[in-house]
Amino acid sequence: MNVRRQHISGIALAAVTALGIGTLSACSSDSAAVGNSDKFDVVASFYPMAFLAEQIGGDHVKVSSLTEPGQEPHDLEVSAQQRAQIEESDAALYLKGLQPAVDEALSQSNVKTKIDAATLTTLEDHGNLEDSHEHEGEAASEEEEHARDPHIWLDPVKYAEVAKGVGAAFEKADPDHAADYKKNTDALVKKLDALNTQFADGLKNTKSKVFFTNHAAFGYLAERYGLTQEAISGLDPESEPSPARIKDLQEEAKADGVTTVFYETLVSDKTAKTLASDAGLKTDVLDPLEGITDKSKGDDYFGVMEANLTALKTALGAK
Repeated sequence: MNVRRQHISGIALAAVTALGIGTLSACSSDSAAVGNSDKFDVVASFYPMAFLAEQIGGDHVKVSSLTEPGQEPHDLEVSAQQRAQIEESDAALYLKGLQPAVDEALSQSNVKTKIDAATLTTLEDHGNLEDSHEHEGEAASEEEEHARDPHIWLDPVKYAEVAKGVGAAFEKADPDHAADYKKNTDALVKKLDALNTQFADGLKNTKSKVFFTNHAAFGYLAERYGLTQEAISGLDPESEPSPARIKDLQEEAKADGVTTVFYETLVSDKTAKTLASDAGLKTDVLDPLEGITDKSKGDDYFGVMEANLTALKTALGAK
């Protein structure tokens, strides 16, 4: 796109020259790096942000994701090549608090339009679960911010709020295509509203309201539809639960009629399957939608969310 950009630093340019601008994954098959196209170039932090950018931007945008398919987004480290790519983009779309390396890279970048999805809706604290995003020595206010649950895309209502904000930001940054961005945003929000209705209707009458997950990604979804999420780990999918936590979950499974322990595709299922085996429970996938891979039960956000709904209805005994 023909907009004025800051020149990238000599160090970043050298990194690009040495490494080459490789392909970075996006949520479409076209994963070429952004930064020098005739379109509105958007770099997204991970899949849910890239999906929004492509749905809203349509033919006017070129989107690239910093997180590759199959890569656990919490663990992302931003390379010099990716930092240079950010500088050459028209906009960056991210979710502050989920990927500390992305937060740091963007705080140091001169990209003109920075869109933080966390500012477009309300983040909540879903309990005293350990959050690996807190770092020793940070200011109290920053620790408090990181303690809030970032998994807003798993609630269609909150995701729609973010979509509206992203659409408005695109309209402002690329006014020549504002009408199309608004039209695309409205269409996406309508689909998210329909998805919300599907979840509300599908989970209205169930035998149980409690479900077990590998990590605490589904707090917003549970709150939206009157359910209770019990996570083996905290917000960090790689953290190890204590023996006391495992014992508590085994007892709760009996008390609340829990039938299933959910695990996910991007992290180890060992702990979830061990708990299920010890407690005599079934296992199934509940996808936190942090990336789409060949193991995903759907080709995009809507497909995977519908698969999640089916799994929840089965596990909770929907009537």
